[in-house]
Amino acid sequence: MLIEDLGLLAYRDAWARQERAHEEVLSGGEERIFFVEHPPVITFGRRPGLERHLLATPEQLIARGVEVVPSDRGGDITFHGPGQLVAYPIIRLADHRFSVGSYVHMLERALISALAELGIPAHADPAAVGVWTQDHGADAKIAAIGVRIRRGVTLHGLALNVEPDLSFFNLIIPCGLPGRPVTSIRKLLGESDDTMIHAKRALGRHLLAALDK
Repeated sequence: MLIEDLGLLAYRDAWARQERAHEEVLSGGEERIFFVEHPPVITFGRRPGLERHLLATPEQLIARGVEVVPSDRGGDITFHGPGQLVAYPIIRLADHRFSVGSYVHMLERALISALAELGIPAHADPAAVGVWTQDHGADAKIAAIGVRIRRGVTLHGLALNVEPDLSFFNLIIPCGLPGRPVTSIRKLLGESDDTMIHAKRALGRHLLAALDK
């Protein structure tokens, strides 16, 4: 299993990289996980009507330099931006004996384990896909999950808020859940020059461990 760090890459360009990797993995090539950060972008899942969860006007989006991209993943509306660690596993579900549901739960567990290693207790919510933690007494989302399975091979994945500008989330109703705040590793643990490095190492380790079982 290969982890490839794409650095800072536009959402559509990373999507194209996923599609190429999907074809390779579908043909028996090596599975991989892409790590990436995106320039500011708001994406929608496949369900109709998700535009109602976009709060920003076109003028506000232009002013903040935010692109809007309809995606073919599951899930609702979300924001990606610098300081957010996005992981796109491209794997064959059958090789790891995952159903779609058990794959999503594996992503949640890997995130929870990585956050625990970093000193943040986190949990899943049976009523809302993703990973949550306590921030000043409120249950706040720290990681989002949205996947696509095509011909048994995965696309898209997860987004962990390491140190993004959280004010961007005010442009949307994150994941379509009004009244539920968003947080980040840096907000909870304070500033550190190594936050993203530690997050990549921890998440990579726990994703690989879960996929090697």
